[in-house]
Amino acid sequence: MMSGGVDSSVAAAVLRDQGHDVVGVTLKLWGGESDSGCCSISDVDDARRVADHLSIDHHTFGLSDEFTRHVVDPYTADHARGLTPNPCIECNRHLKFAAVDERARQLGFEAVATGHHARITLRPDGIRRVARGADRGKDQSYVVHMLDQDRLSRTLFPIGHLEKNEVRKMAAELGLRTASKPDSQDVCFITRSTGRQVFLGNRIPLTPAVVVDPQGKVVGGVPAVETVTLGQRKGLGLAGGGEPRYVIGVDRDRPDPVVTVGTAADLLVDEQPVVGWQVTGYPEGEPTGSEVTVQTSAHGIACPATVIADPAHPDEPGRVLVRWHQPQRRVAPGQTVVAYDGDEVVAGGMASSPARVS
Repeated sequence: MMSGGVDSSVAAAVLRDQGHDVVGVTLKLWGGESDSGCCSISDVDDARRVADHLSIDHHTFGLSDEFTRHVVDPYTADHARGLTPNPCIECNRHLKFAAVDERARQLGFEAVATGHHARITLRPDGIRRVARGADRGKDQSYVVHMLDQDRLSRTLFPIGHLEKNEVRKMAAELGLRTASKPDSQDVCFITRSTGRQVFLGNRIPLTPAVVVDPQGKVVGGVPAVETVTLGQRKGLGLAGGGEPRYVIGVDRDRPDPVVTVGTAADLLVDEQPVVGWQVTGYPEGEPTGSEVTVQTSAHGIACPATVIADPAHPDEPGRVLVRWHQPQRRVAPGQTVVAYDGDEVVAGGMASSPARVS
């Protein structure tokens, strides 16, 4: 897949130089307004020109209906439910490593390659695992953690062993127009000019909320509780000065919603409930109770933890507790939680809340 960025451009060049029969594919996902992310017309044009420069065929796959169904609509619904979704992970899950792979199978291709900074390892028992890329600052194993054994057997990460500066150097030596192109950082369907609140307000009712301190004193307010996330610091209408304050609780189940703010210490917990837990990198039947490190954001630090079955829901598969070896910040419900064995992904799920039934 060629997104129009430098990483996927070099990935295509690497495979070409290794002797593979390479065809560049760019996805047209978002049909609405966009001024950021990886869905702009200029990105498609960059990918096509790079493919021409490399003398490989190029195609555009229109998957806008699937993108709306699997990414945009759930993103909106999750905010309405009080969750903090990760649309890029859902795009990877349902489109880049599902819809594209299915189409590639139909067309007779043996594998799908991307420019992600990640690697795939093969264990002696035949189990494949997603592993961290060589460039730890650009590592994207977290956002492709969901790949199962079937997908991994048909996936290539040609630049996972390279540092980012090496990728840019290779692109420059090849004369690729994307050599100095900035990385995409934003959600492609949220424009910088209007932002998330306007995007959601055009799709769901937004509800104002008061902001209170732990003693219940009103200290601020927000125009849309649907856009508030656990750990948030800005946009809360708080007076300046004093110790930084963060969102430590959101009560949406009352007539007048309330957001509670507190100190960074108020966010620390000993364990994090997770739902939808899927083991992807262990032999079948590997029990919970494993000592792992757990990462809760795309570029966060993986911290030591033990994963156990959730004793509050013993009969519900996919519910676990991540028990931190040292207290960590609570994770916003809806965010992704990924477990690692060393540098290798072994499982992942979605952060839940003891007060919320998922």
